[in-house]
Amino acid sequence: MLFGSFISGLYNNLDGASRTLPYGLGYLWSAAKMKLGLGVAGITISLMAATAQADCPDYTTYAQSPQGNPSSGPLGLPYMRPDPACRTFNSTSAEKVILDMKSRLKDPDIARLFENTFPNTLDTTVKYYNERENLAFIITGDITAQWLRDTGNQFSHYHTLLSVDADLANLVKAVINNEARYVSQYPYCGAFQPPPESGLGPSVNDWALGVLVNPPVDNQTVFECKYEIDSLCGFIKLSSSYYEATKDASMMNAEWLAAIDQIFRVINEQSQASFGADWNFISYYNWTGLAGSLAGAVNNGGNGEPKGYTGMVGTHHRPSDDLSTFAFLTPANAMLSVQLTNLATILDHAGVAPNVSSQAKHWSKTIEQAVWEHTVVDGIFAYETNGLGSRYVMDDANVPSLLSLPYLGFLDMDHPDYVKTKKMLMSRGNPYYAKGRSFNGIGGPHIDVWNPWPMSLVSNIFGTNDDGEILSSLYTIVNNTGGLGLIHESINIYNISDYTRPWFAWANSYFSEMLLDLAQRKPHLIFKDNKPYTPGQ
Repeated sequence: MLFGSFISGLYNNLDGASRTLPYGLGYLWSAAKMKLGLGVAGITISLMAATAQADCPDYTTYAQSPQGNPSSGPLGLPYMRPDPACRTFNSTSAEKVILDMKSRLKDPDIARLFENTFPNTLDTTVKYYNERENLAFIITGDITAQWLRDTGNQFSHYHTLLSVDADLANLVKAVINNEARYVSQYPYCGAFQPPPESGLGPSVNDWALGVLVNPPVDNQTVFECKYEIDSLCGFIKLSSSYYEATKDASMMNAEWLAAIDQIFRVINEQSQASFGADWNFISYYNWTGLAGSLAGAVNNGGNGEPKGYTGMVGTHHRPSDDLSTFAFLTPANAMLSVQLTNLATILDHAGVAPNVSSQAKHWSKTIEQAVWEHTVVDGIFAYETNGLGSRYVMDDANVPSLLSLPYLGFLDMDHPDYVKTKKMLMSRGNPYYAKGRSFNGIGGPHIDVWNPWPMSLVSNIFGTNDDGEILSSLYTIVNNTGGLGLIHESINIYNISDYTRPWFAWANSYFSEMLLDLAQRKPHLIFKDNKPYTPGQ
């Protein structure tokens, strides 16, 4: 009771303008609020973060070595969740999902992987959250920046919980609101610094130093201004997920509508050909490294390769943050088509901005038709095209990818063109497919050609109904976590103990989302019984 009186008194004396959640106190306040029945909206704690941080190890370091008791399976995977007092957000509904899945998964090692990966975003990446200000800053893992793409994917597997967990829904709403501010100001950028309200200082991105960007940006707000159309898709994806689960139209405030307006500005600008009818060169965005920069120069004055008009939307960088070879990235346009349909759906349901909904429907159809018309030859999708006859047949592990087209909702996994493309992608026909004695998959130039990403095998599972193929991909991932019980960015096929990024929240979320998909679609493969499971139901 003394603790309860202390917490209640602390809240009653807080200055509402400065209530913030420093690292390690989110769990404590959530627990106290539940214990005391304090359901007041906007409650956060304003204390010096240093005290909490002093006893909480940096998770980048923490994730590099086994922690906790090993699982009872043959791999003996460690328990990698931080101490409850050090978790950045607590969700009772998420904890229930973990208990539900652990009780039903027949492989203790897979159960441990789910236990570690499913809550990883909530446990470790909520760097700042103020419910009253409706602002949250989410990092992707070992880099203190918020990527629009990563965040949209990091929260994807919590979708079904938003209708039953108001606290979690409010967090997601705050993430969306913060991102709306970013997008409305800098729609061509994909990674951002903490909001000024957080009191967190901006990070220095060595790879952004000496980089010339047009339109110009402020590096106090922008961490990295690589234009990737899938980043804007990620913002729409998270917005649609939130509204579909909560039917809360208050998300669609003036800032959000301004952000959506800027997305359509980008769509209109980047769908144009490089040369106009009078041979004037058309450029709305360019990005290039100056002499001595880590980024390096980009040809044609930072504009990249020229493009013709197709109906698709050009992009400068891929979801891996690497430069595109050709502007029209097929899977990114596929994702954009799907997400614009989702945008129109939620706008129509909410009765908001009918003119924007009409634009979304028009562009969704235009882009979908262009993908089929310009990227498929002999049943094989190209990864990139330029609208001038050139095509690049390959795939990259990062989502959106060709392998992930069914996951994106663009087509059915049984579509003959996808089946034929997938077979090619998971073979020597894809220059970025690699296979070693213990690990295989698709990688990309972000690391190197012999470092496939586990993420590609997750996409492969989303793209097949074949039980044998699912189990093969699943156990290739499970058996190659380096004994750390988390999903890495990439793994060296020549030395599986050589990996990149022990803490990569997006990959952890994507893996657990896949297990939840199997829990509904193929329960007999992973459960002790054949009864489907959906979180929140």
